[in-house]
Amino acid sequence: MTSLFERIGGTAAVDQAVDIFYGKVTADPLLAGYFMTVPMGAQSRKLKAFLTMALGGASAYTGLHLRAAHQHMALTQIHFSAVAEHLGATLAELNVPAPLADEVMTLVATTRADVLNEPEA
Repeated sequence: MTSLFERIGGTAAVDQAVDIFYGKVTADPLLAGYFMTVPMGAQSRKLKAFLTMALGGASAYTGLHLRAAHQHMALTQIHFSAVAEHLGATLAELNVPAPLADEVMTLVATTRADVLNEPEA
């Protein structure tokens, strides 16, 4: 079976999506403060590697687990929802077919507890 990574267009699609996505996130007053001191080139590379891995592509992702990476941020559902909205808008802007976009968004939803550092079940 072809991976979701391949079905959305592989490396080129992930690269383009991350670039557009971070443009939206860093322009959002609710989220921009979290990125003021973050070197965005390095951050983009990390997200591209993470998404490649998460979507089923070959990746050399060596970053922190999502829970560890976000634990100091005190994020809430409002933040998670805003990020998800920006991702959904990015996928729509890139004309990702709805069934594929839905798969991506479903995958992203599975990260909620880790990103928000909610108690483990």
